Amino acid sequence: MDGISDVAVGVKRGSDELSMYNSPNSGMSSISDGASNGSDSKKLRVEEAPPSRVLHIRKLPNEASETEVIALGLPFGKVTNILTLKGKNQAFLEMGTEEAAITMVNYYTTVTPHVRNVPVFIQYSNHKELKTDAGNQRTQAVLQAVSAVQSGGSPSSDVQEALAAASSPVLRIIIDNMFYPVTLDVLQQIFSKFGTVMKIITFTKNNQFQALLQFSDPVNAQQAKLALDGQNIYNSCCTLRIDFSKLVNLNVKYNNDKSRDYTRPELPAGDGQPSLDPTVAAAFSKDSNSLLGKIPGALNPLSAAAAAAAAAGRVALAGQSGSSGVLLVSNLNEEMVTPQSLFTLFGVYGDVQRVKILYNKKDSALIQMSDANQAQLAMSHLNGQKMYGKIIRVTLSKHQTVALPRDGLDDQGLTKDYANSPLHRFKKPGSKNFQNIFPPSATLHLSNIPQDVTEDDLRLLFSNAGGTVKAFKFFQDRKMALIQMSTVEEAIQALIDLHNYNMGGNQHLRVSFSKSTI
Repeated sequence: MDGISDVAVGVKRGSDELSMYNSPNSGMSSISDGASNGSDSKKLRVEEAPPSRVLHIRKLPNEASETEVIALGLPFGKVTNILTLKGKNQAFLEMGTEEAAITMVNYYTTVTPHVRNVPVFIQYSNHKELKTDAGNQRTQAVLQAVSAVQSGGSPSSDVQEALAAASSPVLRIIIDNMFYPVTLDVLQQIFSKFGTVMKIITFTKNNQFQALLQFSDPVNAQQAKLALDGQNIYNSCCTLRIDFSKLVNLNVKYNNDKSRDYTRPELPAGDGQPSLDPTVAAAFSKDSNSLLGKIPGALNPLSAAAAAAAAAGRVALAGQSGSSGVLLVSNLNEEMVTPQSLFTLFGVYGDVQRVKILYNKKDSALIQMSDANQAQLAMSHLNGQKMYGKIIRVTLSKHQTVALPRDGLDDQGLTKDYANSPLHRFKKPGSKNFQNIFPPSATLHLSNIPQDVTEDDLRLLFSNAGGTVKAFKFFQDRKMALIQMSTVEEAIQALIDLHNYNMGGNQHLRVSFSKSTI
């Protein structure tokens, strides 16, 4: 029994069926040539093989992923192993039982199986099992992901369930623990591994980022759900929760950063929505190594900085130039805005190092965050929000740093250095603040409340900040509370005014946006 040089998984090579694994110079027999081109002589020979729980799949399209091959077997029972031969357009799939394999072969003799709209051929293998290398973590991870969703029902009922579940081409996607921004382009990048993505609509519901995504074919939606549900887009965060939608078709009116119909590029951008940046579109279509591109059908654990940068769609991954940590904020209310108010608001999403309100254009400011991920995060959450009555615009600046005024030069207090501020929320590595980053919302989370402070005290304090308090709720220990303002704008204002407010006895109130409602 030889090892097989060009296959990562050690499989017994004891038959003509596997002689095609030899190097091209080893003089393959006419039988193994037949396997490559699907000739009748080979087909006849293999069809005579007795039933086996290992199935030989041929004529796979070049870009077929392991997940798509596994999906062929899923309706019939547990899939226990897989071996793909990329160069040969073939694969071996091991089912949990021989009965499952027989049911699968019988079913696919009446219904031609397809992968990516290409018909494929399935037959019994001469092998009774696949002996794989346990170190092949990639394959094991894919198998574990799909085994979690397999049920132990009878093969016939599983087939019906699988086909019924896949009747809708539309998936509903919820992103949990969204530490980095996830954009429409990121979703398109991930889900297009499983088929043609036609339309996407993104929205925020119950303070959670959600999306509806329509494939061209319900089977692609099923394969994407099986492979991606419960996976993290980035290391330890941005977890995908995926269900089938009751909708079978999405009606997209605008092409912008919230919704997209890829079949109708002529659609308008809509009022008040930034249209799709052509450089972003070009970067995504050109750069196959961009986000998650390296592993078809699986998510790639990316470094945090690269992840956030790619999430905003502004930069490619893998060693290419990153974006700066400097933001340009425009359309500010120049009568009201101060460096301190910008420090407090943007400080919800990262540690602000410097703020400069532009001397000749006081409705604009440069804000330097501690790194590019934090800049991306602040931009994704604060662009389009209302601050002091005006809708602010937040974009990445071409500047790499914010310069301080030269010594002795008075710039009227328009530039502030916050590098050593004790108010940074994220300076401690692993701080729980990382898990509590949410979009601006009408409900605020309060903490560090002194024991003698009452609900009435807090309601009065927040009413005086210029808003209407709609609801209030103390946590059990009374050191924390939720307070709901009547609008998101009022909550933003209250956070700016009252975060770090001295409640007496040198206890400073901490204020952040909450994902909860009261």
